[in-house]
Amino acid sequence: MAIKNIHALAILAISCFLLIGFAGAAINTINPGNTVFIGEQGLDITAAMQGDTQIGWWASGAAISTSSPDQIVNIPNPGSFSVSPSQFSAYTGNWYHLSPSGRVNGSALTVADPQLSLRVEDTSVNVDVTNKWVPTGDDVRFRIDTNLVSITQRSVSSVPITIKVQSPSGGVYTALINSAGTTTSLVNIPVNTNDYYTASIWNTGIRNIYPPGTYSIWAECDVNSMKDNYGQFGKTISQQVSLLNQDQNPLIVNSGYVTNPTTQVATTVTPTLPVTSMSVTSTPVTTTPVPVTTILSSSTTPPTEPLPATSTAVATPKPTSPGFDGVLVALASMAGIIAYTRRN
Repeated sequence: MAIKNIHALAILAISCFLLIGFAGAAINTINPGNTVFIGEQGLDITAAMQGDTQIGWWASGAAISTSSPDQIVNIPNPGSFSVSPSQFSAYTGNWYHLSPSGRVNGSALTVADPQLSLRVEDTSVNVDVTNKWVPTGDDVRFRIDTNLVSITQRSVSSVPITIKVQSPSGGVYTALINSAGTTTSLVNIPVNTNDYYTASIWNTGIRNIYPPGTYSIWAECDVNSMKDNYGQFGKTISQQVSLLNQDQNPLIVNSGYVTNPTTQVATTVTPTLPVTSMSVTSTPVTTTPVPVTTILSSSTTPPTEPLPATSTAVATPKPTSPGFDGVLVALASMAGIIAYTRRN
């Protein structure tokens, strides 16, 4: 019984080894018409060549069946083929394997220029926050847009793409933790659609792991060493995007902002308005006193109490009895007559 168990384990181990070897080989095994990407190396295109040793490319609109190819590449070793950027960058599209006479003999492969981009979404509020900010504590997911999904033509279910998240201090995370405490690896994410969404894999509120600050984020794909051979942004490496993780909207200017603000009492300051200067001519009135207008410059502090009023005094004669003036005139006249008579 023990020997049978050992045999069974041995068979299982060999089977697993073969499956692993097949899976590893599948991503670089090209069948007729499959898409290959600029930068890939070590491809096995034996099945695509069907015994021929050359592939040819025709410009758009050319008569493939009756004309010679515009570009020809020799394939000395179909078991280890490289899509060199210098050789294929200007010749994307369909390539055909050629007969010994140089005529089209069937479809071999399609050369494509890889495209890769990344976006960041705040799933707590369903907003795209690429190159923006996210409130600390919100959940985040990533969207990968790429044409590399054509690799799934090679009997694989997905294409491995890695997301890099660089912290404000410069460290790069290989995994992220979400609000449920689940850890998700960012390495070799199995992408199987042109616009692939991860789950909400990052909770930005875990301060001891994700401190406030600006994070740099990008994606890259190195299937069959394509990134090593063709490491261009937007191709095998996405353009870097940023994400600002902090408590307060950066559009709100507040010089007193702190990461963990405390409640403060607002102080209201009443502005002092300048006093308008003016000139007033005051005419004295004998019967009713009139307040004097005070003239102030703009720099003078307004008085807090009214100034005393100033008036002009006018002398008024004392009253006399009626007719008294006439008696005085008559007496004066009589005295004059008497004096004149005595003199003569």
